Parts: sequence; C-alpha cells; structure tokens
Amino acid sequence: MKTKNRTIGYIRVSTIEQAENGISLDNQEHKIKSYCDLKDLDLIDIIKDKGKSGKDMNREGLKSLLELCQKKKIDSVVVYKLDRITRRTKDLLYLTEDIFIKKGVNFYSINENIDTSTAQGKFFLTIMGALSQMERDLISERTSDALQELKRQGKRLGSPKLMPYGFTANMRPKQKELAKVKEMFKLRRRGHTLKDIGTKFNKTKAGVKYILENPIYQNIKN
Repeated sequence: MKTKNRTIGYIRVSTIEQAENGISLDNQEHKIKSYCDLKDLDLIDIIKDKGKSGKDMNREGLKSLLELCQKKKIDSVVVYKLDRITRRTKDLLYLTEDIFIKKGVNFYSINENIDTSTAQGKFFLTIMGALSQMERDLISERTSDALQELKRQGKRLGSPKLMPYGFTANMRPKQKELAKVKEMFKLRRRGHTLKDIGTKFNKTKAGVKYILENPIYQNIKN
C-alpha cells in the first residue's frame, strides 16, 4: 500500500554560507522536520548537499532528489528556503513545470510559505523566483556602473596592474567572489576582526581592510 505524502527534505549549504546564522544544515533539517510534523507529511528522508553552490543544478544530492521525482517514488519535496534548491529563475521554472508539476510532486518552501499543491502557491513560486533573479541582476548592474563611474573619475580602484577583487579585466562582476565580499561585510558587522576574516578567506588583514573600505562594494555590502 502506498504511503500518503511520501516526503523528501532537501537541504544545501555552500562553503561561504556555513558560518551564516540560520542557514546551517542542522538548522534547515530542524525546520523541515517541524514543518512536516505540522503539515502531516511523512518525511522519509532528508537529502543533503554540503559545500555546494546553488548557481546550477550539478549537485549529487539534487540529482538523487530529481531521480526520485522522475520515478514517482515521492509525493512532496520540502526545503527551508527557495534558494536552497536553486538561485536561478530558469532552473526554478524547469523544476516546477517539468519535474514537480509534471510528476505530481508538491513543492513546499518554508521561509517563503510556498505550497504548490494550490494554484495560488504555484503562481507565487514563479513570482518569487523572478524577483530573486531580478535582485541579483540589479546588484550586478549597479556594481558594474559604480566601477565604471569611479574609473571615469580617475579614482584608484586597486593595484594599477590588477582589477579589484570580484571583477574581471573588462569589469564584469564575478558573482562567486562578490558573494564572499558580502560575507566579509556580514562578519565585520558581527564583530569579527580583520584578522579573523582574512583567515577565513585566505587574505591578509590589509587586504580585507581594503575591500571593506573600497567604494565599489557599497552596493553589495547589505
């Protein structure tokens, strides 16, 4: 006899997020277990991707999850937060339309209160994904514009031979490195010393100080 609401939890954390409050694997697992108890979902397993980025879907844990969906071995998927499963709107739409809905799998995201077992939940999921993508694109655009303006004004942005950390030679943002810069600002606000931050990101104390005081990062520090 088929078990009702066979549910898989999916949790993920990237390397630079592991020190961030509320995003640890243990915290995500606790939230998912509590949510499944509340919703009367039969949680049969929690799949983990540790130290993996959400920028694409090339993750072993996620592949295992999708295989279970394709074979119709589960009825529901629960994540703590939408960006745990993907940070890209294109991938989110693919997962929603071509995997979850097509295979009859309900998708729940606790933080955003998403429940695709309802029409309203499906619509809200699409909107949330699009807004997340737009926010990242705007940050990238503003940062690039700020860099161009500082260059136009002739202000020094770093070593004459090197572009600032997080940017390519043609001043295109490197999202992975800029994510680390954002984490540096967060750690500094929490009272971590420049030395501690430098140790975490393999940088000198002076290097961290330069990054935190560089005006080109003002649009990503919050």
